[in-house]
Amino acid sequence: MSKTDKLIIRLLSRPKDFTYGELKTLLLLFGYSETQGAGSRVCFVREDHRIKLHKPHPSNTLKRYQLDLVIDELRTKGLI
Repeated sequence: MSKTDKLIIRLLSRPKDFTYGELKTLLLLFGYSETQGAGSRVCFVREDHRIKLHKPHPSNTLKRYQLDLVIDELRTKGLI
């Protein structure tokens, strides 16, 4: 099983400890690039598709609604 497959399975299980670093790794593997917005805002861009988030702070773990947003966006694009 590849690293991408493991991260997808982990993302889909919606764990409470899914980190921003794991999300960034997964999206980079899908061909997204990260651009920094104002403050803690970030945008992951791939061709004409964007996923906009706030970097989690002070901890590094993503909230449930952020995981749901990313999952929905990746499913819409047919990546998972």
